[in-house]
Amino acid sequence: MAGAVLVAIAASIGNLLQGWDNATIAGAVLYIKKEFNLQSEPLIEGLIVAMSLIGATIITTFSGAVADSFGRRPMLIASAVLYFVSGLVMLWAPNVYVLLLARLIDGFGIGLAVTLVPLYISETAPTDIRGLLNTLPQFSGSGGMFLSYCMVFGMSLMPQPDWRIMLGVLSIPSLIYFALTIFYLPESPRWLVSKGRMAEAKRVLQGLRGREDVSGEMALLVEGLGVGKDTKIEEYIIGPDDELADEGLAPDPEKIKLYGPEEGLSWVARPVHGQSALGSALGLISRHGSMVSQGKPLVDPVVTLFGSVHEKMPEIMGSMRSTLFPNFGSMFSVAEQQQAKGDWDAESQREGEDYGSDHGGDDIEDSLQSPLISRQATSVEGKEIAAPHGSIMGAVGRSSSLMQGGEAVSSMGIGGGWQFLLLATIPILIVALAILILVNILDVGTMVHASLSTVSVILYFCFFVMGFGPIPNILCAEIFPTTVRGICIAICALTFWIGDIIVTYTLPVMLNAIGLAGVFGIYAVVCVLAFLFVFMKVPETKGMPLEVITEFFSVGAKQSKED
Repeated sequence: MAGAVLVAIAASIGNLLQGWDNATIAGAVLYIKKEFNLQSEPLIEGLIVAMSLIGATIITTFSGAVADSFGRRPMLIASAVLYFVSGLVMLWAPNVYVLLLARLIDGFGIGLAVTLVPLYISETAPTDIRGLLNTLPQFSGSGGMFLSYCMVFGMSLMPQPDWRIMLGVLSIPSLIYFALTIFYLPESPRWLVSKGRMAEAKRVLQGLRGREDVSGEMALLVEGLGVGKDTKIEEYIIGPDDELADEGLAPDPEKIKLYGPEEGLSWVARPVHGQSALGSALGLISRHGSMVSQGKPLVDPVVTLFGSVHEKMPEIMGSMRSTLFPNFGSMFSVAEQQQAKGDWDAESQREGEDYGSDHGGDDIEDSLQSPLISRQATSVEGKEIAAPHGSIMGAVGRSSSLMQGGEAVSSMGIGGGWQFLLLATIPILIVALAILILVNILDVGTMVHASLSTVSVILYFCFFVMGFGPIPNILCAEIFPTTVRGICIAICALTFWIGDIIVTYTLPVMLNAIGLAGVFGIYAVVCVLAFLFVFMKVPETKGMPLEVITEFFSVGAKQSKED
């Protein structure tokens, strides 16, 4: 997984530059005020600081749609270019108006990075370390602020500190970021699949995963494009493909031909009619979710559905596998045929032979239209049994939610996670704010006031960066379908920027109107509301493939309508 880790680290440099810029302008504005005589111009002074925020808000409104159309990587390249240009202009800046323009351009780069880096990391990271890698933007931003504060402090000790150099230094790390986006970062494999560029997506996945066989994950990515359609559970009986026995007979419309990894090896699958063992096993999840939902009437059905899967899927999968596959190798596949070859672009057609080689077929049409399968051999009395004759194959709709890269969900280590790094940290935020309220209302003495305030602020920030800091970005990058993920994450980012603007510009007003204790009181109430929202509306998505997450949201939405 080294490839995916290095890609995530390189991509998160965009957030390092954001943190760097935020800290630098805080120190440089003191010297800017002196040079341009802005002591009597608080509006201009505020605009110099806030112009990057305005630029980020503006570009976020359409960055998602552009990323969905042209790709994630070009937007990261554009972010690096904007950072670099803004640094050069700030280094020059002969007057305050040019400085404002440079800050606006800088905001464009910030907006693209903050919006698309978490999305890019989510789409390139392996499922089991996706959350870990998506905390890198938060860490990088904090690291950028630390480095910038050190630089500003060092330059402030000089006889004549130069604010232009403080701000212009941004162009140096942005140039490194530009080189990485051009020569190292690949395009998102999920975006490539959504555009039909299958061969390129396969090569990218092979580099990210460090292995040749990525057919299982490729199948999952393709299936994710169909999220939102009717979801159904089907079972098939697998047997050897006897083409000679079928000669002269009418074609069976229910028969599906499966191609194995060895050349010339194939099977046929026929659906099982009536009550199925797999359907009964997976039905336990739905029934368990319904019982939990009845006990928690205010909890969203989507939360209940995800929770029931996390609680019951390991034991159900273990029981189901021991029951259905006691002596045979298991095969999991998708229930529906893949999209017609006309959906894929010319690039896939030209390079399709390379992709088809993993499935033992030379025909690109068969490779794209036939289900992509993954085989597992089980051991009985020390012997390997690979022949699946007479075994049962389970399929869950289009999402192949039982499999990801040939491994069952039960092996993904799901459980705990985002809803929990939120329900556990928000109460600490509330307690910290409550202490700040009390020490500002009660007369506890200067020393006690300073000590409690310092400890509370430190606790607040520590637990904030564990929960509310990175997790909203992680969740927003996980829950939307591939085809609209860019525009949806842009809407989330726009909400963030608008909230940032509201907090920034209402803080002075509220301080004058209700004092510091009143401001902390309002923030505490917001945290309480956030806790209730997380408990009732935010599902646990840790350890699940993105395509499975979006499919479950689709199922949960339909269940909500039925209820």
